[in-house]
Amino acid sequence: MTTLGTPLSPHATKVMLLGSGELGKEVLIALQRLGVETIAVDRYDNAPGQQVAHHARTITMSDPAQLKALIEAERPHLVVPEIEAIATPMLEELEAAGTVRVIPTARAARLTMDREGIRVLAAETLGLPTSPYKFCNSLEELQAAIDAGIGYPCIVKPVMSSSGKGQSKIDGPDDVKKAWDYAMAGGRVSHGRVIVEGFIDFDYEITQLTVRSVGTDGQITTSFCDPIGHVQVSGDYVESWQPHPMHPAALEKSRQIAKAVTDNLGGQGLFGVELFVKGQEVWFSEVSPRPHDTGLVTLCTQHQSEFELHARAILGLPVDTSLRNPGASAVIYGGVEAQGIVFDGVEEALRVPGTDLRLFGKPESFVKRRMGVALARAENVDTARANAKLAASKVRPRVA
Repeated sequence: MTTLGTPLSPHATKVMLLGSGELGKEVLIALQRLGVETIAVDRYDNAPGQQVAHHARTITMSDPAQLKALIEAERPHLVVPEIEAIATPMLEELEAAGTVRVIPTARAARLTMDREGIRVLAAETLGLPTSPYKFCNSLEELQAAIDAGIGYPCIVKPVMSSSGKGQSKIDGPDDVKKAWDYAMAGGRVSHGRVIVEGFIDFDYEITQLTVRSVGTDGQITTSFCDPIGHVQVSGDYVESWQPHPMHPAALEKSRQIAKAVTDNLGGQGLFGVELFVKGQEVWFSEVSPRPHDTGLVTLCTQHQSEFELHARAILGLPVDTSLRNPGASAVIYGGVEAQGIVFDGVEEALRVPGTDLRLFGKPESFVKRRMGVALARAENVDTARANAKLAASKVRPRVA
């Protein structure tokens, strides 16, 4: 039985988020609706989640000493990693000592914080289908791996990054050094290691949101949201929609792969499992043990969004993954480099039928920084996608 306290009281249920961007912000809001006391942690002040949490803390989360000191001072019931660049060995140490419970587990946070741990688990431990891959510590090793069998075209990614940062496609020898340099600049932690993946000729890619929650019998049960289709540019999502049509056999394989990975990682919470699909064939790509950026679409499609599902699952509460209606999301980029920008066109955007907006409140804008998202619900996915993109196009960020 789950007992929830009252925030800011001696009996409060306290949850600490490590990473407080736009996804963390929505998780914090979902937790607050359930009466949870929230602590938002990020590497910079006034991050989106810090703006809505009970408490805001700013530290270098990859620094073990800073992380340990904060957790021991705050004594949260749950620590919820929302980004990759965290001192996960310290989380494992604190979890083993009984100081805190990490979501979904400290081991899962460590394995998924970089592409190496999770790829080795999926391909070598679990034997799941993946693209051919090699890990490389230098430009010379990258070239050798391509020449030895990965071939062209291929994809290069830093072992640790998020939202497509540092990821690029190599079409021939002239692109190799440029891709290496871009990966080094885009990685969350600069330690000179990349993964190079052979290119899979897939029809589409999906995110299979997978929830591990406590069932009526007290045991962990796995449930799935309808598949989410998405478009990526340079590894970064620009639009998503739900549901994405799939052959029943491909959908079944997707869920088998997602369950195998998440069963191994364990714990409770929502996982975003990325998969490549061609016909009835499915390949594992990546997994995040937390809400996924493409899953922002669930804010307008599901009875419980991915953020509400995550909040409920980590607290041991029942979940409902059912779809309410088709919908889509489209990213709103900053377009300018400035602090404290303003947004024109919000009224026009919201006049598009069935639309909503989330402006994230990030204190600093970059040309390709995700500053908001347009959401659209409709009777079918095609209409929703068109309306989401139309609404996003009407929002015009500018320097104040």
